[in-house]
Amino acid sequence: MDNKMKFTVRLKKNFSRYKYIYLMLLPIILYYMIFCYGPMGGVVIAFQNFKPALGISGSKWVGMKHFHDFLTGPYAWRLIKNTLMINVLQILFAFPVPIILALLINEIKCKAYKKTVQTISYMPHFISLVVMCGLLITFSRSDGIFNDFLSLFGIERTNLLAQAKLFRPLYIISGIWQEAGWGSIIYLATLSTIDPGLYEAARIDGASRFQRTLYVSLPGLSSIIIVQLIMRIGNILTTGFEKVFLLYNPLTYDTADIISTYIYRQGLELTNYSYGTAVGLFNSVVNLVILVVANYVSRKVTEESLW
Repeated sequence: MDNKMKFTVRLKKNFSRYKYIYLMLLPIILYYMIFCYGPMGGVVIAFQNFKPALGISGSKWVGMKHFHDFLTGPYAWRLIKNTLMINVLQILFAFPVPIILALLINEIKCKAYKKTVQTISYMPHFISLVVMCGLLITFSRSDGIFNDFLSLFGIERTNLLAQAKLFRPLYIISGIWQEAGWGSIIYLATLSTIDPGLYEAARIDGASRFQRTLYVSLPGLSSIIIVQLIMRIGNILTTGFEKVFLLYNPLTYDTADIISTYIYRQGLELTNYSYGTAVGLFNSVVNLVILVVANYVSRKVTEESLW
């Protein structure tokens, strides 16, 4: 029996044994087929001068024109730079925070206090992004709570979100506040799988709590940290559209306008469907290349990778 026949027989047995699990999986498969893979056929309009009245089959083909227009246009460098800057700052400042928080929570010995800290740190994640951005906009106004605090140090009141230089710090800090606790869950789960005997052996050898964290906890987290970092690097040109869209304004375009918001303005507000699709396709292809390169480098350097 060849490998193909063996696979078919094994699949039939598994389906017969776990048919209800496969049925539970069916809605997920349909979701991705309909809303993720199905629309991918529409990327062909990136190579057309798409007109809704003519449809895909009747629209004129223009090849790489829209890609050329974007890359040679006045906004390409600004958009790429802003998207990269925000994501690099998130990797540098936001990515380590859940790891550090998980390590600190793991050191708490009182179970009741530990659960309380975990619950409080998770709570901001469940606040709607719209509500959170609304609060941030209100607090950042000239008469908001942030300016009330800054005025105590003699700093002049001003609308903080109207200043381009402050957009990125506010974006990063608010993201850390909202997602650090939630992001620490996966690291806490990994820490719980580390053999307690390793900590006991290190303690007997005279290792301090910091040394046990450095030489036992961190090595235990290394695999999941690398996987998370590769995935984060693979999305380095993908910044959350919703949050930027809710917070930015024309006064902060110089530092806040990113590829996703530009696609929205071009594709939906100005109805340049083909141009917007071309920019989005460019963004996705570059992300894919970066992900493959990051995975390859990680496999060569650390022997850990996604595939």
